[in-house]
This record gives sequence, structure tokens and C-alpha cells, in this order.
Amino acid sequence: MTQVSITPLLMAGGAGTRLWPVSRDSMPKQFIQLLDDGLSTFQATLLRVKGAPFGRPIVVTNQEFRFVVAEQMQALDIAGDIVLEPERRDSAAAVAVGALLAQRQVPDAVVVALAADHVVKDVEAFRADCAAAGALAATGLIMTLGIVPTEPSSAYGYVEPGEPLSGKGASRLSRFVEKPDQATARGYLERGFLWNSGNFVFSAETMIDELERWAPEILAGAGAAVDMATSDLDFIRLDPSAFGTIPKTSIDYAVMEKTGQAGVLAASFDWSDIGAWDSLHAVAVKDEAGNVLQGPILAIDTTDSLLRSDDMLLTAIGVKDLVAIATRDAILIAPKSEAGRVKALVEQLKAQGRPEASEHLRMYRPWGWYQRIDLGARFQVKRINVKPGGKLSLQKHFHRSEHWIVVRGTAEVTLDDTVSHVHENESIYLPIGCKHRLANPGKIDLELIEVQVGSYTGEDDIVRLEDVYART
Repeated sequence: MTQVSITPLLMAGGAGTRLWPVSRDSMPKQFIQLLDDGLSTFQATLLRVKGAPFGRPIVVTNQEFRFVVAEQMQALDIAGDIVLEPERRDSAAAVAVGALLAQRQVPDAVVVALAADHVVKDVEAFRADCAAAGALAATGLIMTLGIVPTEPSSAYGYVEPGEPLSGKGASRLSRFVEKPDQATARGYLERGFLWNSGNFVFSAETMIDELERWAPEILAGAGAAVDMATSDLDFIRLDPSAFGTIPKTSIDYAVMEKTGQAGVLAASFDWSDIGAWDSLHAVAVKDEAGNVLQGPILAIDTTDSLLRSDDMLLTAIGVKDLVAIATRDAILIAPKSEAGRVKALVEQLKAQGRPEASEHLRMYRPWGWYQRIDLGARFQVKRINVKPGGKLSLQKHFHRSEHWIVVRGTAEVTLDDTVSHVHENESIYLPIGCKHRLANPGKIDLELIEVQVGSYTGEDDIVRLEDVYART
């Protein structure tokens, strides 16, 4: 078959709550380093689709993650179109927007739609399978990348291959089935069913035609959102009103379960959606006792367990098949067999109003990050890190004063009409109501301790007067 050029569409807007407490709404799993390769799964996905037969990627993500996406792409020296969703709308909206944008760039575009939080280790097999699926997609088929099951799992949906197509492992897609129970899953394996990876290859024209036929309201909303999109720095910001009319549903429900154009390719590459901690244990590098140990860990007489700590020392003695995850503000302990219940745990935490359910202690911003150290009735202490060249907004507060103590680097501080430089082991006081800004003019990270004192220290007591990142 003739090789076709393929436009990668990376869907990177999910929350990933099943890997709490490491993955949370404020920084989900696709942007976190989960394995020992030094990359986030989003970055690993970008590298898999770099170079022929792939073209310039389109990344669809939530507006809250735009600077993280841009920074992680820049770290790999990969350019692409970053499209911002005003709110989460599941995969059908992302696929519709991506198909429309790809067709406007290349009228006969073939697209591979990929979740940004999956793990694939055999990159060459992945690329070869995408090329094979792309050739079939160019003929008008919407190809699902099906995964040959390694076990009768009830964690995945399945697809049933039908009439064979030209090309190794390619078939018409007979039907989709939902996540089964264990006994049903065993029957599916015996009958040659495949796992549904949720990744698809299609021509933009075919997907748009099928959306028009089976989900016209999704296509209409996506089309209007793209037509009225605005440029915001280096981002494409979809129109919020139009995007909000798109029904919240998956591309499986919207199109794939109804279309007569569906095909499936039995993938030759390994795959995991790392949908829970036990899935991560399955794909990560293990020691001789079958343990995955990440961070400052000491494990004695411990087997087949996943132990991870972001900061504090985590120790274990005489445990087996355990998941123990420690972050700076939350700890998860569970039998590995119960890892799939983490999402329900997070829902309970949210119902209780626990901020740890959604927010990390360390919050990332386009200029760097801040981390809460202590919080009291009338005070808050933060550690602030500003990247070289980073600049916070010109702002003021109504309810708090601030004291900044520089511990590393040099701070450029605007205080009303005065600009001064504050060096290591120096400090500056910012009274309530003053206009102020912090910037890093140096070549190393700027680190300081901020002490806030006042009747209210919440993040919404910020009036931005000027912002280089176009935030409001």
C-alpha cells in the first residue's frame, strides 16, 4: 500500500483520577513522569509521532493545561497546534475539532487520534501499524487500533473483528462491546475479540461525513467553535459558547458504534492505558522481587508491590501485592487488586470538599510554580520558584500584605512606581493594596519564601492589572 502522511491528533484534556494522589485535576497523569524514561506520557506520545509518516501534531487540551503543554513540547523541540477546550467534553468533541482543523490544513488529511496518557514501548511497531491503518483510512475506513488481549480483563471495552481486509491483522469491525465481567471476557478471548484502545485512524473527510450522519449536533458545535476560535499567544482558543453546545460523549458512542465504515487493525505493539496503579506496576521496571520502587524508598522482604514517594522517605516491611503512594499532602495505601477503586475514593473526597482531591500542594504556572508550606487563620507561607525570564502579573490584593525573602537568584520587584532588585538573603515588604510584580531577570531559577498576612489569603484575592500570559 502507498504510505500516506498522517496528522497526529493528541487528546490531552483528561483528569486521570485513577492515579490519585499523583494525578489530580490540577496536574493529571499525562503530564507527569510515571516511568523511568524521564518523560511524561504526553511527551512520549509526541515522540512516537515525530517524523515520517507523521505531520505536524494537533494537541487538544483543557485551557488550564495550556502552558504545561507548551512547555513540555518546547522541551522536546516539537512544534504543533495547541487547541484549547473551554471545558471538558469527552473524546467526540476533541475528534470533531481535530478532524475539522486537519481538513482545513490538508483537504485529504488522514488523522490518527491518540490518547496522550497511554504507554507504548515498541515504537517502531506502533509507527508501522499506524502507517498500515493510515493506508486503509485513506480508502474511507475509520480504523480502530485493537489490542491483542494478554488476559481476560474486565477493565477494557472489546471489539469484534469481522470480514478480513487487505493487510496483515486488518478486518472490518463487527461490533463494540462494553467492559464485561470476567467470565464474559474469557469468552471474548476465545472468540478472537480485541481490546478497544480508544485510538483511531481516519480520513478527516470520512470522520466529518460520519459525524454529520450520526451526530450532527456535535459537528455543528465543533464547527462553530472552530469558526469563532481566537488566537491567544500561541494557542487556538475555541469559542466557549459554541463549544458548550456539544453533547458530552465519546467518539465510540457518537460514531464508531453506528458507522458502517469501521475497521480494526490488530496492533503488533504492546500497550497500556495505565488506568490504575496495578496497570502501572505491570508496565514499569521491577526489581528482582517484582517491586516497582520510585523515589526515596526502603523495602525489606517486600514483593510484587508498587511503592512511590514524591518527597518523604517511604518504608515497607514484609508486604506483598501492595500499592503505597506518598505525595507531600496525601498517602494512598491499597492492595494491588483494589487499585481500580481509587476513582470512587476521589469522588468521596470531592464530596467532602477536600482540596487534596483536585489540587496539588505544588501548583504550576506559566512562570514556574508555587508550593504551600503552611496555612493558618490569618497567614499563609509559600515557596515560589520563577524560571529565568519568568514574570508574574502586575497585581494587587485587598485583604493581605506580603513579605518576600529571596533564597536563590535575584528578584526584580515592582512596587507601585519603583523597580528594585532583591538578592539572596534579602527581603522586601509589600503592603496591602500596593501594585506589585515579581520577575526573574537572571539565568538561574529564582526561589523565594512568601509570607502572606491578612484577613483572607485565597488565590481569588488577586486583581491582575497586566499579564504577559494574557490571563485575566
